[in-house]
Amino acid sequence: MSQTEHASHDSPTGGGHDAHVAQFRRLFFIMLALAVPVVGFNEMFANLIGYGLPDGEGVRWIPPVLGTVMFVVGGRPFLTGGLSEARDRSPGMMLLIALALTVAFLASWGATLGVLPHDLDFWWELALLVVIMLLGHWIEMRSLAQTTSALDSLADLLPDEAERVEGDEVVAVAPAELSVGDVVIVRPGASVPADGTIVDGNASFDESMVTGESTTVRREVDDQVVAGTVATDSGVRVEVTAVGDETALAGIRRLVEQAQSSSSRAQRLADRAAGWLFWFALGAALITATVWGLIGAPEEAVVRVITVLVIACPHALGLAIPLVVSIATERAARGGVLIKDRLALETMRTVDAVLFDKTGTVTKGEPTVTGIESAGDLDDERLLALAAAAEGDSEHPLASAIRGAAEREGVSVPAASDFSSAPAVGVSAQVEGQTVRVGGPYLLSERRADELEVAERWREHGATILHVLVDDEVVGALRLADEIREESREAIEGLHERGLQVVMITGDAQAVADSVAEELGIDRVFAGVRPEDKAAKVAELQDEGLRVAMVGDGVNDAPALAQADVGIAIGAGTDVAIASAGVVLASSDPRSVLSVIRLSEATYSKMRQNLWWAAGYNLVSVPLAAGVLAPIGFVLPMSVGAILMSLSTVVVALNAQLLRRLDLRPGTISKENS
Repeated sequence: MSQTEHASHDSPTGGGHDAHVAQFRRLFFIMLALAVPVVGFNEMFANLIGYGLPDGEGVRWIPPVLGTVMFVVGGRPFLTGGLSEARDRSPGMMLLIALALTVAFLASWGATLGVLPHDLDFWWELALLVVIMLLGHWIEMRSLAQTTSALDSLADLLPDEAERVEGDEVVAVAPAELSVGDVVIVRPGASVPADGTIVDGNASFDESMVTGESTTVRREVDDQVVAGTVATDSGVRVEVTAVGDETALAGIRRLVEQAQSSSSRAQRLADRAAGWLFWFALGAALITATVWGLIGAPEEAVVRVITVLVIACPHALGLAIPLVVSIATERAARGGVLIKDRLALETMRTVDAVLFDKTGTVTKGEPTVTGIESAGDLDDERLLALAAAAEGDSEHPLASAIRGAAEREGVSVPAASDFSSAPAVGVSAQVEGQTVRVGGPYLLSERRADELEVAERWREHGATILHVLVDDEVVGALRLADEIREESREAIEGLHERGLQVVMITGDAQAVADSVAEELGIDRVFAGVRPEDKAAKVAELQDEGLRVAMVGDGVNDAPALAQADVGIAIGAGTDVAIASAGVVLASSDPRSVLSVIRLSEATYSKMRQNLWWAAGYNLVSVPLAAGVLAPIGFVLPMSVGAILMSLSTVVVALNAQLLRRLDLRPGTISKENS
């Protein structure tokens, strides 16, 4: 259990993390005020500095009385924490601090009462020890509080009040009073009070707090909007679909909280290292006492033992891992990367292969017109206009793709009438006095028409082909395919630059998969795979000795995401609360996978630096505290050792803070040296 956890359990005030920080701040300043007379009226310290103390018996009792108060009050968090570790048979940093304080306290009272030599009066060292430990503890807790500030700020993204439409009136209510089905007005510059669907109007939304993307996104009727996002240029009406804990914002908060409270391999290593350091310090203290005792210096033996125990207090070691991971998860959340499992963050830097699900990940998951071939006297623009007119009343996704292509190309679509459709055949409509039909092979068979030569070539690449007939004569064909995300190309290139193998898995036919793989330069393809069989394909790659990161939509890819060494749900959006992966990308940009790898590498680097600093510092300082250089006249004073120990904690904290400068925006890789 960490130092902070002990303090939280032992705190008499309660009230959450901020209350603990305030409590230790107050305790530090109170103990600092008491330490001044304890140190100032201590005879040993006065002799060391070279000033005289006032006469009087009362002066002699100032250090022991106030020192006892400091030991009982200021030392309480460490004493109770050390007792807890001893009961749990899990020695660590708190037990070391408690041991050092107790030894100093007993030795000082022994000297004060004349039971022990006067030279063992360590009240001033005890006072400094309590103050410095409280200062280090306060710094640690304040640093950890800063890492959770992003979580607290999530709630601030919601407006103070929402404008709910009630009949012909608009009533101001608190967001907490909204219910599913309510319609609210979101004015320009205002934030959305709850997840919902736009029912009137359109606007550009700033979604950076959810996706990490700084560019605004246009949202129109029937589009989903997320609580906390901001309408930047115009107002809309939104029908509420989720409130409270069901919103995406609440889901993000839960994910980050889960990540910051989860254990990890590195954290367990740090906990074990603290235990090893206890035995190292105890052994060093015993050897120190024995050696100094054998050379006939019992007073110096006590001083050296106390100094060894103070130096060995592993504050920096206890702070090394949790602070780095807390800052990393908070920084990731601000960049639209949500770390659910710390172990996934640690593992990501070691993956050998990234397995992408095709639909909705590498591609957009919706068809688009990718080719137009006209025949006879018709040009491509006229062909597209006729097809869009015939498909005008159809709700089929392919019809939407054709209408969307006409809109993008700025084609003028004529009016149509007498619309009809036949499943698996196609649609028919009257357009400018002509019968226009759009359909697949069944339509051609029904009308005894021949397909265009280009169709066979398109079919080899797995495209969907629709022919256009005017008065039963084939006048052209349209090629439709699942549109590849432009960002996928950059993501795959970046992964290849890192030496990673890129694999794609899909339930589509082999021809479709091969076409996408060829265009993007994907190394391997698993095609025709049913959702329930995807996990087996992940296991197949793992059996080849590859460490696999699986990137999918987080819902029907759940078994595969669980099987992978790292599961990454991409484009979770409003589904972020139920995503079944170790890492969730709030945006739909596959380049964010590179950001996760970069974050993993930077986090590991900081962990390693902090562990080496913390452990290396103790390995060097403990022998100095024991007096290994005493033969040449150098001994490390306990007060100096305590100050150096706290400085090591500050160095570790500052080093971890550098992670905040990491650039995790999709498509960018920070060149900053971590």
